[in-house]
Amino acid sequence: MGKLRFLAALWLAKLSIPALKITRHQGTDFPGVLALKLCPDLLRYMGRPKTIIAVTGTNGKTTVSNVLADILAADGHNVMGNRAGANIISGISTAYIRACNPFGKIKKYDIAILEVDERSSPRVYPYVKPDYVVITNLFQDSIMRNAHPGYIAELLSRYVPEGAKMVLNADELISGSVCPKNPRVYFGIGPMETDVTDCVNLLNDMRICPKCNGTLKYEYRRYHHVGKFVCADCGFHSPDPDYYAEQLDFAHGTMQVRENGTDYTYPLITDSIFNAYNLITVVSILRQLGMPHEKIARYMKQTSIPASRHYEEQVGDYYLIQQMSKENNSMAGSRAFDYISNRPGDKELLFMMNSLSDTGAWSENTAWLFDTDFEFLRRDNIKRIIFTGPRINDYALRALMAGISPDRIVCVEDENDAPEAFSFIPGTDIYLLYGTDSLTQAARVYDKIKTLALSHSGKTEG
Repeated sequence: MGKLRFLAALWLAKLSIPALKITRHQGTDFPGVLALKLCPDLLRYMGRPKTIIAVTGTNGKTTVSNVLADILAADGHNVMGNRAGANIISGISTAYIRACNPFGKIKKYDIAILEVDERSSPRVYPYVKPDYVVITNLFQDSIMRNAHPGYIAELLSRYVPEGAKMVLNADELISGSVCPKNPRVYFGIGPMETDVTDCVNLLNDMRICPKCNGTLKYEYRRYHHVGKFVCADCGFHSPDPDYYAEQLDFAHGTMQVRENGTDYTYPLITDSIFNAYNLITVVSILRQLGMPHEKIARYMKQTSIPASRHYEEQVGDYYLIQQMSKENNSMAGSRAFDYISNRPGDKELLFMMNSLSDTGAWSENTAWLFDTDFEFLRRDNIKRIIFTGPRINDYALRALMAGISPDRIVCVEDENDAPEAFSFIPGTDIYLLYGTDSLTQAARVYDKIKTLALSHSGKTEG
């Protein structure tokens, strides 16, 4: 009976895919939603490709998944996955539905790259048995959904299969401690000139040694609790990375990756330390799959950070930048603010990080705003900050508390009117910051910014 129910659910879900195209609906995870209503244990009956890689973590999993899939596809692999970012059970089920034949067998694809939301672990891993599980990092995320990162680490340790090989961040203690019985390798980044020893961020989730409750001392710290640590009381320390990035040269776009005592040169296709971690993560997975260093470096030079996460272009006389900054996620906001304020030149920012699911019946706890380092935006090169959407007063209050001058703050309730608030001063870069709930609206707003930029520069786009 279970198999018949599975086949009925699968066929209906497959029929819904062309129906969505005909009716011009996006429905990135609708086939999975439909199938799971009819057969909640759908994935139990699905076939599997030869290799499955699950990518999870608080931040960076979409970037890692997409870059990894691009490189493997360039190398001739048939890669299945959920590239659209639908990373809960319905999105993963949709990826399987699209990839399988009418009987649930997966023959066309030899490898799966699955982005998996951490909270979906209890529903995914009982049926999907990955060969590798990659954890980018674990930080505070949405308070209402994810509570504390220690809770997420425990959830992953409980549900990730014991046979899966872990690919973990040696510089981030919470994720590095997940699934202690599983085989594992580590990646990390060596000392940098910008490192500190004391935490300069509001959030610092690792102050106490998890072994003896002593105070952790950092040899160097990158941001928040990311860095190289040791406990002065019991000697507990950061694990030694198997893949060790160093000599990061953002100006020339290169880094060295050390494996087994030998250094290999890699392109650095980003100017942010956070995305440098994403790249060394990708290198680590591909090396585990046996791809030679030289081939990885060649493919990496041909790829890029997904445009949905970061995109830049010259429009007329202005430089426009779209930057993902997840709403309800203090670490993502702090990293984006620090990165933007440290880039050269003057800037104006438009915030579209409000949760569009805010309604009269539901509201996200705004405490995350007060864990986010708005203080980075006090720097003199941030000339104007435009807040828009249903949370403008919360954002404006937090900016004032951070010491940002009121004459730099502009509030515009309607997102569609917000681009008019830019001053369009020649030589000032224009940033649009948006979250995962506002991708469609952000695209419309960005198009309007482009139109205004062209009109102010008096030029047409080449």
